Amino acid sequence: MSSLLVLFFILAFSFGFSDSSPSNHRYNAGDHVSLFVNKVGPLHNPSVTYWYYDLPFCHPDNVLVKILEKWLKFVFNFFESADNIILKKETLGEVLNGDRLSSSLYELKFREDKTGVTLCEKRLKGHEVARFRYAVIDDFYFQMYYDDLPLWGFVGKIEEQSWILGEKKFKYYLFKHVQFDVLYNDNQIIEISAFSDPDHAVDITDDVDVDLKFTYSVFWKATPSKFDTRMDKYARASLLPVRSQIRWFSFYISIANIVLFTGLLMVFLKRLLKKDVGKFASGDEEEDREVGWKYIHGDVFRYPQNMSLFCAVLGVGTQLLTVVFFLFVLAFVGMLYPYNRGALFTSFVLLYALSSVVGGYTTASFHNQFCETGWERSVLLSGILYPGPSFVILSVLNTVSVSYGATASLPFGTILVILLIYMLLAIPLLAFGGLIGHLFRSEFQAPSATKSHPREIPPLSWYRRTPCQMLIGGLLPFSAIAIESHHLYASLWGYKICTFPSILFVTIIIHIMLTAILSIGMTYIQLSMEDHEWWWRSSMSGLMQLSFFFGYNACMCYAFFLIIGAPFLSFVLALFEILCKMHQTWKTLVCTDQGRYIANEKIYPRETLFSRYMVDKNNTSEDQQT
Repeated sequence: MSSLLVLFFILAFSFGFSDSSPSNHRYNAGDHVSLFVNKVGPLHNPSVTYWYYDLPFCHPDNVLVKILEKWLKFVFNFFESADNIILKKETLGEVLNGDRLSSSLYELKFREDKTGVTLCEKRLKGHEVARFRYAVIDDFYFQMYYDDLPLWGFVGKIEEQSWILGEKKFKYYLFKHVQFDVLYNDNQIIEISAFSDPDHAVDITDDVDVDLKFTYSVFWKATPSKFDTRMDKYARASLLPVRSQIRWFSFYISIANIVLFTGLLMVFLKRLLKKDVGKFASGDEEEDREVGWKYIHGDVFRYPQNMSLFCAVLGVGTQLLTVVFFLFVLAFVGMLYPYNRGALFTSFVLLYALSSVVGGYTTASFHNQFCETGWERSVLLSGILYPGPSFVILSVLNTVSVSYGATASLPFGTILVILLIYMLLAIPLLAFGGLIGHLFRSEFQAPSATKSHPREIPPLSWYRRTPCQMLIGGLLPFSAIAIESHHLYASLWGYKICTFPSILFVTIIIHIMLTAILSIGMTYIQLSMEDHEWWWRSSMSGLMQLSFFFGYNACMCYAFFLIIGAPFLSFVLALFEILCKMHQTWKTLVCTDQGRYIANEKIYPRETLFSRYMVDKNNTSEDQQT
């Protein structure tokens, strides 16, 4: 764990002195600051984006060479930006984020105003006009970056021409002039905006050749705002006060649910345990008969089925929980700010690889508590339990992205880099963690002896079976975070920016607490129905979310399922260890008071206790008769 912390601080240090440092963003008057074009896409579908130069905009010379370099870049992903090369060198996180930054013909020199500068003059062919028209129909926008600040603008506009009653006709226009307004403070750029001028538009309704001239203007203005606060603009635009009130109201409801469920669980267990104490204290022979969870105390700590898979699930869940924790730490210290291109994806890939030591240690240590052999299989299984299904899903999605030419498609070089990180970093750390867990293993001390033969489980009603328990165990915690999940998915698949990690952190804590309470209560109910196969159900309470989402959501929900299932086994184990010890203490006290049998701090199977009790009772009766 200490090595993971050291590597984490190295990662944080590297982020802290990345491009976001103020020392990397100081310029003198007249210095050239590159403006990179990124991507275009429909406004109503932000998850679908395309390369900026997929539309016939003005671009640097040597088009055929650049198109060839584009596909070489897509395959190998190692070209750097230079003269007459469009594509810019990108990080791993930028590629995973779908960014395709490219150089442009725009020249925005620091603190130099320009008006009506010609970008290029070109003749659009009929098929190029049709491509622009389809982009205008789909309400396409473009995204650019200037000094690591994002800016957006629209490709064109639609005007309705209703000359005939009952018939609608539309005119499609392409914007050919862009105005850049830049704010600066001393020698640093604070803010930039792009405006597509509606007065400078060309009609592209028909598929005919069009001669046009693309132009742009740049205006600089001083501002008192500081460099450290220049990203606050995007944070303010991401959350409205009304929405904030709604989110806090949902938190109050969730906290009330936690208090309610905790109170119900405590009252429920208190009544049951009080009833059991009364039965033991009464000494009634008929009521002294063991029922429910006490009847199966010899089977409740029996090894779970598919133990290797079970231990792997716990290990991967703990690993993903560690990744989420460190991601929140990076967010709290300001490393993951809005529009820090690819920082989140880079952090996730590296943290997942580094936290493999946690997953291997948890898997091996838990497996060795049951059996000292076969832990290697559990560790190996934990290494493919999450990456395996995720790789299959992402391969299918990447194939779809490639077929549509979207920027979400991953180059072959990026896929190769991810595989190398997994094989050269994640797998060795996983094996190292498994070895540490095997060497420093601890024996599982069950509070009650396990019978040699498992007891037959009685038939259960439909509402007490696994599917119904999975539905209830996933629905109730999900209902507590439904409002927050709306904002989360609005930021993942929409234009909303998640700038309050503290709110998301509180939401996860609420979900964990609700799932823990339900896991304890539902597992206790299951054992009360004399069903001793509780291991797997105690770690499956979050599976329902898997059915709500597809694609990338399936990967996230699968990870969420593993995270939710890992921590609560300790809650359930601790609870039933306490209950078994209480049950042992009660039997010892009652038998001692009645002079029947002293258990000597060891719980025997029910048949043994009952037979010894009958022998002691018969001996006592003979002594009284004598």
